[in-house]
Amino acid sequence: MEEIIMELIVHSGNARSFAMEAIQEAKKGNFEKVDSLLKETNSEFLKAHEIQTKMIQDEINGESTAVSLLMVHAQDHLMNAQTVKDLAEEFIYLIKENMK
Repeated sequence: MEEIIMELIVHSGNARSFAMEAIQEAKKGNFEKVDSLLKETNSEFLKAHEIQTKMIQDEINGESTAVSLLMVHAQDHLMNAQTVKDLAEEFIYLIKENMK
């Protein structure tokens, strides 16, 4: 189970990092790179979300997982990635509008 949880942390962290990098590239006006980074963000976030969904489905089906500090940490990473992803999209929109 720890390996699965670590995958959740890695993909969530990658999504967050790509989103932050996209903001930095938007500030430079490099919107082709921004689009590429947002695709990477969404891909990594989807992988993390799929892991979480499988874990939830397993629990619904009676395969309970003990809640550990590592699990809580993984969920924090996923929620942080979601927040940063959403804010990055908004910031990038505002940056584009400001550059017109």
